[in-house]
Formats: sequence, structure tokens, C-alpha cells
Amino acid sequence: MAKMPVNRQTMSGLGKALMAAAPAMAPAVAVSALRRIVDLGIDGYSRLPGAKQAAGAALQKHSSSEPAIDALVKQHLAMAGAQGFVTNLGGFEVMALTMPANVTGIAIVQARMVACVAHLRGYDIDDPRVRGAVMMCLLGDRGVQELVDKGDLPSPMVVATAPVLDDSLHATIAEKVMSALVANATGRRMAVAVTKRVPVVGGGVGAVADGWSTYTIAQFAKRQFVSRHR
Repeated sequence: MAKMPVNRQTMSGLGKALMAAAPAMAPAVAVSALRRIVDLGIDGYSRLPGAKQAAGAALQKHSSSEPAIDALVKQHLAMAGAQGFVTNLGGFEVMALTMPANVTGIAIVQARMVACVAHLRGYDIDDPRVRGAVMMCLLGDRGVQELVDKGDLPSPMVVATAPVLDDSLHATIAEKVMSALVANATGRRMAVAVTKRVPVVGGGVGAVADGWSTYTIAQFAKRQFVSRHR
């Protein structure tokens, strides 16, 4: 798949489109926006090698897939912390401008990390079913469990190993993930608003929040994408 040029303006534009589209929750818009973000994370772009390349490099440095996965999780935790710090700097007055880029950036980092786990566990991350499962993992353990308990969605493992691609299911996944991303961003924006009056403190809070959410998603992905290697 050809890589597309991506820069901070592009990420900010994607984030703004995501947040603007959220209230309407049009399935077609949700699917398009989330698939683009997940594709960027998996396939990579100009400054970020794709998940397969990252996984391959990690595997060369370690004895087997599991140590490689652990190393990649640490790498993405660092990336998530840096993403949160950089996009949360600048002070209270520019919060509305930096948040959309953060929403997009952290989703790309997390999707790439989950895809690395899936790839090293033996899944075809070019398969739309697996990409749907990667997308679903962005909800995290609690978010997914709530939807599974309600009967709204199956688990990511079931999605990844389904016999056929279910377009309507993918649309539902995209809607749920979009809603969660925007809700989380809005909630964090309210929670750290006062710290934004001291820019460096605000950046630190953003780094911790993004790092923690990335860690929990990594642990969830490792449980969902059980190894297919014998």
C-alpha cells in the first residue's frame, strides 16, 4: 500500500474532522476517518515506518517474538508520552488547537503498537478483519468489555478470526471507537484545563495520560492476539 505524506497539519486536520463528525456519528464518516487513522498507524508514512517494518527490526534485535513485543511496547510508550507532551505544550489559550492533533497522533501510535503485536503473534495485518480488531483494541479492556457485555460487539479476537468480513460490524466498531476517542479527549481536556495555565505542567499531565492509556491498550492487545505460532 502506497504511503501518503503526513505532517502535523495533516494530523491536526484529521483530528478536527474526527471531532467535528462525532456528534452526527454517520457510519460512513466514522468508518472512513477511523480506517484512515488505523491505516496510517499500520502502513506508516514519511517519518514513521509501518508496523511490519518496526516489528521486523525489533525481531532482529531479540531472540524471539515475545521479547520483541515487549521492546516495541516500551518504544510506543515512549512515543505516546512524547506525543502527549509535545501536543499539550503551549498553555491554556492554544488547547483547542493542539487537542485535535493529539487525538489523531495518539491513535496512530496506539494502532501501530497493536498491529506490531498482532503481526509478531502471526496475524495478517493487511487483512481487513485484523485491522478491525486493531481498531477495536483502541477502546481498551474496559471499553470493549462493556460493549461485549451489552452484546453490541464481539471481542477483538473474534473479529480478527471471523470467517468472513462483516462490513456492518466494522461500521459499528468505527462508530464506537470514534465516540470513545472524542469522549476521552474531551474528558482529558476538562481534567487538565487548570494545569494548562502552567504549560509545562499541562504537558506532563498529557504525557502521563497518553502513556498510561497506551500501556493498558498494549496489555489488552497482548491478551487478545494470542500467538498463532507453534
